[in-house]
Amino acid sequence: MFAGVNWLAVVVCVVVAIVVGFVWYSKPLFLKPWLAGIGKPAEFAQQARPVNYVITIAAAFVEALFLAALIGVMGSAGAAAGLQAGFMVWLGFVATTSAANAAFGDRGWTVWGIEAGNHLVTLLLMGLVLSLMP
Repeated sequence: MFAGVNWLAVVVCVVVAIVVGFVWYSKPLFLKPWLAGIGKPAEFAQQARPVNYVITIAAAFVEALFLAALIGVMGSAGAAAGLQAGFMVWLGFVATTSAANAAFGDRGWTVWGIEAGNHLVTLLLMGLVLSLMP
């Protein structure tokens, strides 16, 4: 299943995920409403521990690896197919499970929208990278 995976493309996807997250949760975009939604002060954003980044990088690696495997199994080719695969994974797995968590987690739909939006953009770009770097 992983034999045909382009490992360089997976690494590029990890970098993309980190950059998207950094920009998404920056002050000009969604940092303030996200912090308000999770009930944390502004200082919370400066208190990330190294383990947070290790987990984020590992999660992005696994996400990209399995998306690459899925695209390979589906025999998808081209940018449109990569975008479609990223969207379908987001809609079928990420948006739905995070919506169920939001329904019971008492964090509000704004937080869900911010977090799910980050994953949507990330998965779309990962699908694009993986389809353009087969």
